[in-house]
Amino acid sequence: MEARKTYTVDEAKRKLEHYCAYQERCHKEVRAKLYEMHMIPEAIDLIMVHLIQHNFLNEERFAKAFVRGKFRMKQWGKNRLLRELKFRDISKFSIDAGLKEIDEDDYEKTLETLIEKRMALVKEPNGYKKKKKIADYLLYRGWESYLVFEKLNTYLK
Repeated sequence: MEARKTYTVDEAKRKLEHYCAYQERCHKEVRAKLYEMHMIPEAIDLIMVHLIQHNFLNEERFAKAFVRGKFRMKQWGKNRLLRELKFRDISKFSIDAGLKEIDEDDYEKTLETLIEKRMALVKEPNGYKKKKKIADYLLYRGWESYLVFEKLNTYLK
């Protein structure tokens, strides 16, 4: 049996400070990391409080960074972003603050760009089937159905 690495509270604090400084983290990720390190619940609570007090951990900042990054890089819609943030146990307040990071004009332009790119890729002669394939793709990425169909109807008559 291999010896399990153990950490003192101070060692774990330093390790987690570095972990949080490297990239924005949500509370759930940090708690999971501490469990991985085999820390006891009392130590986990102590370290979490320390990270929050010293601003290594900030749920609202995480939500804003997450939304900006996933929208810009993966072009996710608001529904997908909302779902992913809820999965990470982010508060409603922080989710709302994060979603405000998206500029409405950019949001609309991104949707139009995605539709145009997808239209070029989908080689389907039947107009209805083509529209459905494009819509399914966009809905999976979390775009609101009313927006998707509104835009698709202007592109595909």
